[in-house]
Amino acid sequence: MLLLFRSQKKRQDQMQNVQSSMQPGSGVRTIGGMYATIKAVNDETVELELAPGVVAHFTKGAIAAVLEPLEYDAIINGRPAEDESEGDAVEAAEGTDGDEKPLSLSKDGAKADAEAPESK
Repeated sequence: MLLLFRSQKKRQDQMQNVQSSMQPGSGVRTIGGMYATIKAVNDETVELELAPGVVAHFTKGAIAAVLEPLEYDAIINGRPAEDESEGDAVEAAEGTDGDEKPLSLSKDGAKADAEAPESK
């Protein structure tokens, strides 16, 4: 029982930290997995800019995380964060030898199986 209360208290503290760090201009991730920029913080809601000129209102509880600027930029623009890019490129180059065939997700094999008559 005590463990349940401690876990709940930890979760509340974590949400309070997230809510206190919300400031206009910060990048956030919602509990639904949507990324946006904070336009305004109100008493119980947050105005998020989803795309240029598109603003939606969310409750503060819908914000899962306030992201660091480099992390948010990397996610939104589809590129690795600056501090991670060099290490990841080296690991990727070392991990492949170039002889591997790419993974195919086609259903060619399944078609052949379906066309072959079943033997009983």
